[in-house]
Amino acid sequence: MKYGASSLAKNNSIRNRLLLVDDDPGNLTVLGNLLQPQYDVLAAPTGERALQIAAGARKPDLILLDVMMPDLDGYAVLARLRADPATRDIPVIFVTGLNAIEDEEKGLELGAVDYITKPFRPSIVLARLHTQLELKRARDWLSDQNAFLEAEVERRMHDILVTQDVTISALAELAETRDKETGNHIRRTQEYVRILAERLRTHPRFSGFLTDKTITLLYKSAPLHDIGKVGIPDHILLKPGKLTEAERAVIQTHAQLGAEAIERALRRVDHHIDFLDFARQIAHWHHEKWDGSGYPDRLAGDAIPVPARLMALADVFDALISCRVYKAALPAEQVRDIIVGERGKHFDPDITDAFLDCFDAFVAAAARFRDKAMP
Repeated sequence: MKYGASSLAKNNSIRNRLLLVDDDPGNLTVLGNLLQPQYDVLAAPTGERALQIAAGARKPDLILLDVMMPDLDGYAVLARLRADPATRDIPVIFVTGLNAIEDEEKGLELGAVDYITKPFRPSIVLARLHTQLELKRARDWLSDQNAFLEAEVERRMHDILVTQDVTISALAELAETRDKETGNHIRRTQEYVRILAERLRTHPRFSGFLTDKTITLLYKSAPLHDIGKVGIPDHILLKPGKLTEAERAVIQTHAQLGAEAIERALRRVDHHIDFLDFARQIAHWHHEKWDGSGYPDRLAGDAIPVPARLMALADVFDALISCRVYKAALPAEQVRDIIVGERGKHFDPDITDAFLDCFDAFVAAAARFRDKAMP
């Protein structure tokens, strides 16, 4: 049974749709005649039919629900409406001949927005409907505004992350342009770090640190590991032969220079930024060794931050499989054996074991971002 038809109100807005639920045809007729001039009215003689209509393509804006019905009473209908995500936000007004305070309290506790008793007083019914529909309109407007704001925040966050990634890439490539022989070194070491981190994420020593978020941040920050090279003079950085001890000492300052540059950036923003903190750790300590014989601070064991330990192995692997003017590229299997020989000396033993477990993935990443001069 349907009263009226869909049409536009005088203000050109779509008319509200009401669903009347009552097992008494007389009550449906009375309410329908009262409401039809202002609203699109649907009627359901049973609770089951009401639930079907409420879950339809065009949902009612408000439901007037009788309490005392056979089979499925109003309380049960309301409970099912509230349990379904598709209908739980439709406001429901109970319409009933019950007038005990406890009955009204029960209805409101179950989630009804109002309670109208029979016999109907037209002015009261219309006023309460108008109030609840205005409240629904306000809730819907707020919901739309929240959705818009959430979408805008998401868009701006995406822009920030893209800008961040582009900035990292530009800074890293700036450092690498000083040393043209390194080719795709940035992308390969970035992949190696991710591979190691993914492998170690369930390891008891690393699981608390290597979360999804942390691994993403490590991947983002890894390209800045050699940013300090921009501070190394060309005649040393680009020297085509073996370095002297003095020149090697200058080259080694790139770790400190990179860390200091990132620290200055962090101080300027006066805000903790995780990926920059990881980048600082990697830049500063990726040449430290597990046994304490590295540089610049001769850190040993767990005193070396995890991001730097991961990059230490990634950096050495890539250096050994790559061709330089002062050395030939080594086969991956030979590099694997060299790294295994440094287990517990240069490299964290567990990170070395993880490398062995995912050696094939390292080789695949090296091939994917291969330089022309690589074997």
